[in-house]
Amino acid sequence: MTAEIICIGTELLLGNILNGNARYIAEQLADLGIPHYYQTVVGDNPTRIKQVLEVAAGRSNILIFTGGLGPTPDDLTTETLADFFATPLVERAEIIADITEKFAHRGRTMSPSNRKQALLPEGAQILPNSVGSAPGIIWNPRETLTVLTFPGVPAEMKHMWQETAIPYLKSQGWGKQGFYSRTLKFWGISESELAEKAGALLDSTNPTVAPYANFGEVKLRISAKASSQAAADDLIDPVERQLRDIGGRHYYGKDEETLASVVGRLLLNAGETLAVAESCTGGGLGQMLTEIPGSSQYFWGGAIAYDNRVKVALLGVDSEDLATHGAVSDLVAQQMAAGVRSRLGTSWGLSVTGIAGPGGGTIAKPVGLVYIGVADPQGRSQSFEYRFGQTRGRAWVRLVSACSALDRLRCSIDMQ
Repeated sequence: MTAEIICIGTELLLGNILNGNARYIAEQLADLGIPHYYQTVVGDNPTRIKQVLEVAAGRSNILIFTGGLGPTPDDLTTETLADFFATPLVERAEIIADITEKFAHRGRTMSPSNRKQALLPEGAQILPNSVGSAPGIIWNPRETLTVLTFPGVPAEMKHMWQETAIPYLKSQGWGKQGFYSRTLKFWGISESELAEKAGALLDSTNPTVAPYANFGEVKLRISAKASSQAAADDLIDPVERQLRDIGGRHYYGKDEETLASVVGRLLLNAGETLAVAESCTGGGLGQMLTEIPGSSQYFWGGAIAYDNRVKVALLGVDSEDLATHGAVSDLVAQQMAAGVRSRLGTSWGLSVTGIAGPGGGTIAKPVGLVYIGVADPQGRSQSFEYRFGQTRGRAWVRLVSACSALDRLRCSIDMQ
């Protein structure tokens, strides 16, 4: 038995509203262990809604609708469902009474148009809406098909889901097993390379392993269907160990962990501190570090040394080296890291200097060329060259530069 999510509203197709309802319901279905393979967004048009219904009713057993339950002429969900399944609409007196009471509570009189919301397909159960005026339905128009409808307003939909839909679905035998997931995170390796190394693990069925990539980071999500978190952990744990071994030094954390939080934990555990010197990232590195609560225990501050005069005056970068090698160079990155460490008196110094673009690049030093400098507690400095390219734009270069700097520091701390 599978579920399908159908979201109705032309505003969704136009991009005026982010479709958070589908995400919420998908997560809820996973918690209940109900498989779902399809999601559809369709506008406020009865012909197209019926076309979607024709397909969905033939491949899924639970159809979950959001949107189109209001009192206006473009709210067409209920009447279109009734028409598709050749079932008459019946006005429900208890809905009229509920809406009237809610309006009176606000000192208003129910509009005649709201009577439309009391029309439900014959035989459908009311899915009550304790927050708004539009009720939904729980309906079995066919023996093997269940239809649930919800308003598009997220707050109303979530209340109705928690109060009525979950108890109903559990009463039908769902919820005895759920889907449990764990996400492993990697940096400095491509999705294709990691997937190739993972090999047969990507073809496993319970748990499953699925790769995702975004902004230079690769994630492997391990999902298990089990009766409890403990049972799921028994399935997930051995797969996690294998994937961490495969990823090697590229693995840095899981689930809610970030590069910044992992670096912070390593510094805290070692009793060490950090200062940063940024050029092309313009403060982005410091922002990532300070997003972590309690980061003041290990992060002391830094300098945004955008102009070369700041690099010389605040960080002690040699002006002759700047003139000879340029600001975007191995030597300058090292001096920036060493300078900020010395000036602030921290254990570690971390620097970023590069060409974020879109202009400023040359054949010898193209857009996307970045140097990351690391100065360690022993006073040793080294630099690492990265070439991020220019096709993804300035924001991309700045973001992956900051993340790569954190990753390089993570590896340096680990290697102590």
